[in-house]
Amino acid sequence: MSVGIVETQSVTFDTDLRLESGRILGPITIAYETYGNLNRDRSNAVLITHAWTGSAHVAGRHGEDDQKVGWWDAIVGPGRLLDTDRYFVICSNIIGSCYGSTGPTSINPKTGKRYNLSFPVITVRDMVRAQVLLLDHLGIDRLLTVLGGSMGGMQALEWATCFPERIASAVVLATSGKPSPMAIAMNAVARWAIFNDPTWKKGEYRKNPKDGLALARGIGHITFLSDESMWGKFGRRFSARDGLFDFFGRFEVERYLSYNGYNFVDRFDANSFLYLAKALDLYDVTWGCESLHEALAPVSAPIQFYAFTSDWLYPPYQTEELVNALKDLEKPVEYHLIESSYGHDAFLLEHEAFAPLVKDFLDRVSTGR
Repeated sequence: MSVGIVETQSVTFDTDLRLESGRILGPITIAYETYGNLNRDRSNAVLITHAWTGSAHVAGRHGEDDQKVGWWDAIVGPGRLLDTDRYFVICSNIIGSCYGSTGPTSINPKTGKRYNLSFPVITVRDMVRAQVLLLDHLGIDRLLTVLGGSMGGMQALEWATCFPERIASAVVLATSGKPSPMAIAMNAVARWAIFNDPTWKKGEYRKNPKDGLALARGIGHITFLSDESMWGKFGRRFSARDGLFDFFGRFEVERYLSYNGYNFVDRFDANSFLYLAKALDLYDVTWGCESLHEALAPVSAPIQFYAFTSDWLYPPYQTEELVNALKDLEKPVEYHLIESSYGHDAFLLEHEAFAPLVKDFLDRVSTGR
């Protein structure tokens, strides 16, 4: 059952946030949505942390005429994995984004103009510190769990290592303790696409740099899929609209990338895309520590990890490095490798494969088993 019609809320904090870079950001606005009700002892709160270009709108619809449900609607609602008759579910938009939280599209109070590239470089850890402000505002001292995939999984790891006293558990899907040179390289090419669009104007554009951002998103889409999923979805089929020997004729996979790339321009900001790509590349769970074991030593809550066999952006071995280090430290950790052909996007598309396992995990956490 759906959660129905929902509304995105926002709160502004006058508190300055000291970032990992040493810069100060403030005031800070955070957009968020909630589903279900907080129980009397405030022990049933679940935080969903979203991926790169996600938003706070994780479930339901924004109006009767809204044709699109939230990005993880399939797992949030009465009777679903995150049962809103049982849990109080929160999803906040990360800082740096363009969906209501403070980011490069926001107005800089010192200048009265958009931040654009004057916005400071942020990290995943900075995003989590902003989420702490939101939880304090909501009066929630401790989360039952924090759950996320990809960049959302990185946020969940930061909660577990930097704020272990604030969570009872974590669920981490399709993520990495530090992106590989290959992942950074793909983001670098996406950046070039935007930088080389003459309408970008070093971030001072009035309209989104259409061609550069569409190309950047197309590059990203390639990393989200897998060889097997591309064969199944497109094969080598040539577009029925084009002639085989038309110079500008396209395969179906080309049409797909173009369609998704240009649709993306209408819903996401290029500077936000760049800042969040930078945060992904900078992410390293060992930041400020001398080793992975030192970084994971503060973990006290049980963590359930998921990797997907065809994910070549954050392949299973990267998750297994985290799992093995936690086992060495005798921390409560659980690992599931899910057979999937969907690539990195499997955590969004194949919830049926992990939902029963997550449900059992949360039942055990809730009852202290």
